Amino acid sequence: MPIKGGQLKSIWYDAEACEVCVVDQTRLPHEFAIHRLRTLEDACEAITSMRVRGAPLIGVTAVFGVYLALRENPDSLEIAIKRLRETRPTAVNLHWALGRAARELSEQGHADAAGMSLAFALALAEEDAACCEALGGHGGELLRRLWREHCGQDRPLQVLTHCNAGALAAVDWGTALAAVYKAANAGVPLHVWVNETRPRNQGGALTCWELRQAGIDHSLIVDGAAGHVMASGLVDVCITGSDRVSAAGDVCNKIGTYQVALAARDNNLPFYAALPVSTIDFDWPSADEAIPIEERAAEEISLTSGIEAGGRETRVRQYPEETVVRNFAFDVTPARLVSGIITEHGVFDANRNSLAALANN
Repeated sequence: MPIKGGQLKSIWYDAEACEVCVVDQTRLPHEFAIHRLRTLEDACEAITSMRVRGAPLIGVTAVFGVYLALRENPDSLEIAIKRLRETRPTAVNLHWALGRAARELSEQGHADAAGMSLAFALALAEEDAACCEALGGHGGELLRRLWREHCGQDRPLQVLTHCNAGALAAVDWGTALAAVYKAANAGVPLHVWVNETRPRNQGGALTCWELRQAGIDHSLIVDGAAGHVMASGLVDVCITGSDRVSAAGDVCNKIGTYQVALAARDNNLPFYAALPVSTIDFDWPSADEAIPIEERAAEEISLTSGIEAGGRETRVRQYPEETVVRNFAFDVTPARLVSGIITEHGVFDANRNSLAALANN
C-alpha cells in the first residue's frame, strides 16, 4: 500500500529484531502505528482485538503465530494451531491457512521447526500478495469495461463498497479495493462511495484512509444511506470483499453487506464480491446450511472512540449500560443476489457449476 510516497505491506518479518510487524488497525485513521508480535499470544491478541483483520491477513498472521510458537517450543504445533483456530470463527482463510501449515510442518517433524515455519509463513505472505494483485487485475478490467459501457469519457465510474477490503485486509493490494486500485492505475476515473460500516467503522476509519493515501476520490456515507445513493442514480456498481463463500456462491461478509446487495438488486445494479479462492469454503454447500456467525462484544456498539477538539483520544458511552446489545459481525448474501465472484483466476458466476472449476486451485 502507498504510505507517504513509499510502499508498505500490512505484515512483514523484521529479521534483525526477529519480530513480526503489523500495521495496528485499531489506531487508524488518527495514528499510523506498527505493532510487534513476539509470541503466540501476541498473534492471538492481534487477531481477536482486530489489530489485524480481513480474511486473507488473518490467515497469514495466524501462520506467523505458528512460527512464534514453534520458536519457543518446537513441540507446540498442535497446541498453537488449536489456540489460533479459536481466535475468529467466521473467516475461512484462518482455518485454510492453519490447515496448510499443519500439513506442511507435520511432514517436516521437529527438525528446525521454527526455521521451516518461518519459511512457510514468508512464502504464504508472498503468495497472498501475488494472489490479491492478480484478482485486482481481473476486477480492474471489469471496472474498466463497466466505465466504458456506462460512463464513457463523460464521468467517473461510481463504485460503492462496504467495510474494508483493501491492502489493510490482506498482505498487500486487498480484494475489492485491489480492483479499484488496478482500474485507477489503468486510467479509469473513479469515485468510491464508502459505507461507514458500524459498529467498528472499518469503512470510515480504514477504507477512506487507504483511498486518501492512494489519491482516489471518495465520499463517506452512513450504512443506511447506501440504498438512497443507489436509488438516486449515484452508483454504477457495488463491490465488496468476503470472509467466506459457499460452494454455491453465497457470500458471507461484514454485517450490512446483505442490505447492500438487496438495494443493488432493487436498483438493477451489479453486486460483485472479490476474494482469493482460499476464501471459498467448498465444505459449505450453500446458505441453506448455517455457518458460525461471530457475535462480538456489546461495547463495540455501546461505546465509541474519537478525538476531542484538543487532540486527546477519548471513549464515550452512547447507550445506558442496561441496554441489551446484540453485535452480529457478519451476514450472508444469497448467491441469487451476487452478479459474480472475482478471483485471482478470473470472474466466475455465483453458482455451484461455475465455482466448481476452482475447487482444485
